Amino acid sequence: MPRETSRTAHPLRRLLALPAFRRLWLTGALANGMRWVEILVAAIFTFQATGSALAVSLVTLMRALPLFLLGAAAGALAEVLDRRRLLMAGQALLCATALVLCALALAGLLRPWHLGLAGFLGGLVWCGEMASRRRMLTEVAGEGDVVTAVAFDSLTSNSTRMAGPLLGGAIYQTLGPAAAFGLAACCYAAAFLLLAGVSNRQVPGRFATRALLADMGEAIALVRRMPVLLAVIMTTIALNIFGFCFTAVAPAFGVQQFGASPLGIGLLSAAEPAGALLTGLTLAARRGLPLRGGLLVAGGVLFLLCLILVAHMPALWLAVAMLMLGGAGTAVFAALQTALPVTMAPEGARSRVLGLVATCIGMSPIGVLAIGVLADTWGPPAAITIMATAGLVLMAWTVWLLARRR
Repeated sequence: MPRETSRTAHPLRRLLALPAFRRLWLTGALANGMRWVEILVAAIFTFQATGSALAVSLVTLMRALPLFLLGAAAGALAEVLDRRRLLMAGQALLCATALVLCALALAGLLRPWHLGLAGFLGGLVWCGEMASRRRMLTEVAGEGDVVTAVAFDSLTSNSTRMAGPLLGGAIYQTLGPAAAFGLAACCYAAAFLLLAGVSNRQVPGRFATRALLADMGEAIALVRRMPVLLAVIMTTIALNIFGFCFTAVAPAFGVQQFGASPLGIGLLSAAEPAGALLTGLTLAARRGLPLRGGLLVAGGVLFLLCLILVAHMPALWLAVAMLMLGGAGTAVFAALQTALPVTMAPEGARSRVLGLVATCIGMSPIGVLAIGVLADTWGPPAAITIMATAGLVLMAWTVWLLARRR
């Protein structure tokens, strides 16, 4: 369906008719799905090998570390280097890493430090997810369909967040870690081939270290000047440090608060992604979502409020229902987290702003460590309440800053 003759079609149908959109979307689905598979397999293997929860946390931390350290730099690089080639290089690196891990597992030589190193390399590639792939996805969609495109991509991301761990656990239990890494290598290779067929209209710039640092500084200054971008950054920090850390204590919370079985803990862990998935379906099916920073902030506030209520629910099913409601907030947040920078920021700075968003996402280990300490000291319900309340305080400060800028 030619784009110029399909203006009356539903936005999602119009988008899926574009070969470049389908390729970029499938690349994200494959890469994100395998990322969650690898995270779970690495955690299970590390715990079985060491019996240490701290070792598991450190291996997981290695994957998030590059986002915090290099997210802004990745965004600046995506402005001057060919984004398609950067993505292809990343998928090739992931494929090679997964093949090495598969070979080590087959030979019985796999060790936790191998998984930590592989996670760090995976985190480097993950830095380019927002600044490169999502930027290209929105460019292909066009500004008229950008919200539908991002909502549909976020829906897929939430689907992989649910399905990836389930698939990884099933493969690990039945076939072992080597099979999981072998499957990941095949999917990364498929993503590489998908990207090879995407035409990129970007005109690459000239790389220079001094210019790279200047570009990062300009992106920070731009965020400080534009209230809508400031809302994106502050809400991303609030949710990634004070909200999403809930998953780290979900098992202990389920057992201590409700005496939950493993199945019950699984339901508790899957509730927020399920709510986000259902809301993402609604957002992707409708023809538009207002591009408003206030709506993004409201989504974040809803999720944090639901977490506080979850900590005091008297029954597991009520906690699951409340988390699903919170998932509606995270779905709205996730859709606008990308849509606002790619529509509100100047075209030449969009990848740099998305790189700053990636840096904020990389702050999540701070929250994981904090909620773990609080849970050991005062119990999971108190830890969840304290962290979510701190997030709400940060959101209140954000609202005050936005009102003052206007």
